[in-house]
Amino acid sequence: MTDHLELRSGAYYDSVSLMQVSRQVAGGNGVSAAQVAMATELNLEVIGAMGFTVPQGVQPNELVVAIRADDADGVAAGLAALDAALAGLRSAGSGAGGFGAAPPPRTLGRAVRAGDATLALVSVPGQHATVEAFDAIAQGVSVMVFSDNVPVEDEVRLKDAAAAQDVLVMGPDCGTAVVGGVALGFANVVERGPVGIVAASGTGAQQVMALLDAAGLGVSHCLGVGGRDLSSAVGGRSTRQALAALAADEATESILVVSKPPAAEVLADLEGYAAGLGKPVHWATLGAGRPDLTAAVESFLGALGREVPPWPHWDALPISATLKDPPDQDPHDASESDGSRREPRFLRGLFCGGTLADEAMLVAAQELGVGLRSNIPLSPDLALDADLRAQAHLVIDFGDDELTRGRAHPMIDPTLRLERIAAEGADPGCGVLLLDLVLGHGAHPDPAPELAEAIRGARAVATAAGRDLPVVVSLTGTRGDPQGLDTSGAQLSAAGAAVHLSNAEATRHALALLGVDRDGATR
Repeated sequence: MTDHLELRSGAYYDSVSLMQVSRQVAGGNGVSAAQVAMATELNLEVIGAMGFTVPQGVQPNELVVAIRADDADGVAAGLAALDAALAGLRSAGSGAGGFGAAPPPRTLGRAVRAGDATLALVSVPGQHATVEAFDAIAQGVSVMVFSDNVPVEDEVRLKDAAAAQDVLVMGPDCGTAVVGGVALGFANVVERGPVGIVAASGTGAQQVMALLDAAGLGVSHCLGVGGRDLSSAVGGRSTRQALAALAADEATESILVVSKPPAAEVLADLEGYAAGLGKPVHWATLGAGRPDLTAAVESFLGALGREVPPWPHWDALPISATLKDPPDQDPHDASESDGSRREPRFLRGLFCGGTLADEAMLVAAQELGVGLRSNIPLSPDLALDADLRAQAHLVIDFGDDELTRGRAHPMIDPTLRLERIAAEGADPGCGVLLLDLVLGHGAHPDPAPELAEAIRGARAVATAAGRDLPVVVSLTGTRGDPQGLDTSGAQLSAAGAAVHLSNAEATRHALALLGVDRDGATR
């Protein structure tokens, strides 16, 4: 193996762009590992953990290039891929227009003053995001904070400052927004239309937009507010601002609020506030005893007098319709009728989207009658240990902050999840594998083939061990997405997975394969 490490000065690139650059470099011929990142403390720790030695005195505004390859030719291939990727970023930036011969702005506030921007996007490591966001707010513009790992007390201060300036803070950890037809972060291609969305959820917003698109209904704006906005600590500060903005927007006829499980008192307060806005506001807020996102969208369509379509799905080709249990066998009972023992079989959900994972746990818990273990548990007693393993029903969110420190989000780089899919294929306790795949701007340019190959591999390992491993995929996307909704669905179907546009339908299908009826009883 040959290692190459170099520092480049005089250029800054945002973390999301460099995640994609790292992936392109890692795909070079003969390259086994690559990390291209700004020299922040966290990124240097990651590069050091990969076995590279970083010189002392490196500054955070330097670009670190770390490439491990089979030989010198592999390093050269990686560097060529790096130069091509960085040239593409520079080309995209220059195509957006510049400021003549003037030197480029060195602060976000100065950039806002130099142009005519009304919205700033902050995507820097979390410890630096607050300062940048305050700079934008001070210039009187709204700001989308893509960065995560921002302290909640900073979030409250930012949102109070924004309210005083009558602008909106989207985030922190706002992964999805569509403003005036422009997609920001992870977002799907949707038609313009009369529905305004306020989203304290990223993949939840994408799921709702995908369902609305399948029903032929377009979106005026989707304003993300950050997953903590409806928590007790934040109190719905940005949700109020976003509701007011959509109520004043002529293109918006009705509003749909999407959220991870909110604090009950915050939701009640917002419902009272929304009632006085003069525009109909509907709610797709997850929680125990509340409708899932698909049911909420169906209710919303009904309120508008629109027909609810059959949600797109792709049957598995081929796959066994049921597990190989006796018809009356409880799959959670480890004893056979003849006194022998067999492994219990469990639902294993491996997700990239946190809200999709939340929804799957809520649906499954209701129908299984037991809570699911998770790294983002619905209650603290269900938390997984650090190894993320348990002989139980479980759901893992691979996009959680703890699993994305120093690495790309799994919607960009699915390596960790692909490894876990392979491990579940070899685990006799895995009865059904439930996965998600999210398409759209910002995500992996073509994720279905890699996931399909992983599904084939896991099922082949299970078959060799005398087991049947059904796989169900929740596919969030639209037919306008660059990856191709129908193409992606067909590829996953051909790998033996049952595929559903509706995440709730996918979860219930997985439970049915496990042997759970709609009323929660096992078969």
